Amino acid sequence: MTPTSAPAGAVRQGSLRELNLAVVLGRIAAAERPPSRADLAAETGLTRATVSAVVEDLITGRLVTEAEPAPRAGAGRPARGLVLAGDGPAGLGLEVNVDYLAVCVVDLAGQLRHHTVHRADLRPVSPADALARLVELAGQARADVAAQGLTLAGAALAVPGLVDDAGMVRLAPNLGWRDVPVPAVLAGHPPLTEQVDGVPPLVVDNEANLAALGELHAGPAGPASFLHISGEVGIGAGIVLDGALFRGARGWSGEIGHIPIRPEGRPCRCGGRGCLEQYAGQEAILAAAGLAGADLPADTAATRLAELAGAGAEHALRALDEAGVALGVAVASVVNLLDLDTVVLGGGYAPLTPWLRSPVLAEISRRVLTAAWSPVTVRPATLGADAAVLGAAGSVVRRIIARPAGWLARVGSPTPR
Repeated sequence: MTPTSAPAGAVRQGSLRELNLAVVLGRIAAAERPPSRADLAAETGLTRATVSAVVEDLITGRLVTEAEPAPRAGAGRPARGLVLAGDGPAGLGLEVNVDYLAVCVVDLAGQLRHHTVHRADLRPVSPADALARLVELAGQARADVAAQGLTLAGAALAVPGLVDDAGMVRLAPNLGWRDVPVPAVLAGHPPLTEQVDGVPPLVVDNEANLAALGELHAGPAGPASFLHISGEVGIGAGIVLDGALFRGARGWSGEIGHIPIRPEGRPCRCGGRGCLEQYAGQEAILAAAGLAGADLPADTAATRLAELAGAGAEHALRALDEAGVALGVAVASVVNLLDLDTVVLGGGYAPLTPWLRSPVLAEISRRVLTAAWSPVTVRPATLGADAAVLGAAGSVVRRIIARPAGWLARVGSPTPR
């Protein structure tokens, strides 16, 4: 027998244990109230002995902890519910955008444990230098959460551009990046490159995709299908269909910022003309509002525009209306194509939704064939401007919940049962 081979029964036993771990942890994660061991046995069909053994493995691996039992009347010992642990593995979220770097850490229970945003115009900065700054911020986050007793289990990086399966940023036009091999540039920087159980520790993805995933899993269950639009200097979209992110044939879906609004209009950094970004991107709105050259970061720019619009400033209201019209034209095309009933405005658009919603809905009403029978909801994102970095960290946590055996193998696996 070779060192890598094993009896078929052992393989089946190990696979069954992995399945049981995932089923039980998934139930605990999705429960509205902390389930007891008896609850889990009833819900999953597993024996109480199997559930107890699996739960002990999860507790030992710092994935689950026992909640304080609720007070009860009458005799008998109250059952202890089970909740996701807040002192075990955590996900590191990273984001590179045109005018900022962001880092956050989210624990298994979904609590934000670290958050840093570094404001800087990254367009004049080389990819290597921008990523080096990000590594420094990641190191600070790692030290901070280690002091809190957490262990980073992996990282996800959000980038405003086209990213292939290998983590190569093929094109990020607003950053000026082309064919940047992010994993290779970051080689030698744990926890970004320290592979665990055969799983790459760093996943690189489009920022709008990660923002949409963050929105999908934020708070109470919302619509299963929606369009999430991130409005920054560039404009990206994440498309969620039936509870799953739609990536397209090559993983590059959602480039709504480069839908032409005026085919012979303003030149765009992508090489085209008349793209949505040139009429509804952050810099376009600021210019139309008379704030061009104000050098405002995304959050400050949105706040300033909201303040001016709230005060009735004509130039700000006109700029937001024009941006909303352009955005509505693009959104109507997507709704006609995909039959979506919810549009979520995220990033810098979130605080501007009160002024963008009306013109967007007007264009949807005018251009979507089914608008008279199937109204579309336009609302601000739950996570606002932090959706991408929070979605990145959350994606790491969800990988652990989906496959807890990988984490347990890292910390020392109990004997398979």
